[in-house]
Amino acid sequence: MNTDSPPLESPPSEDLRQRIIEALQTVYDPEIPVNIYEIGLIYEIDIDPSSAVKIQMTLTSPACPVAGTLPGEVESRVAGAEGVSSAQVELVWDPPWSPAKMSEAAKLQLGML
Repeated sequence: MNTDSPPLESPPSEDLRQRIIEALQTVYDPEIPVNIYEIGLIYEIDIDPSSAVKIQMTLTSPACPVAGTLPGEVESRVAGAEGVSSAQVELVWDPPWSPAKMSEAAKLQLGML
């Protein structure tokens, strides 16, 4: 057995990822009665080995009235999830959001199916 190789890093806990998703599902876009995760505003969830979370998200429009507050709310909710050491949200506009990014459940809830 080779003891000189570095230990393999285990991937972030799926339980932690699920808790983060559950926290995201408590945040709603005020213009659409569906949570931001299901309407496709979350583009990426990155969890580092120290359980620090970085999230890339967008908004339905650059002119969204909650552009100044929603990312902070997302950061706060995710940071409060059990097992998260810190949270950081980056607002991105590329690719632009479209209704095609919504989950089937969101489309069903909004009567789009």
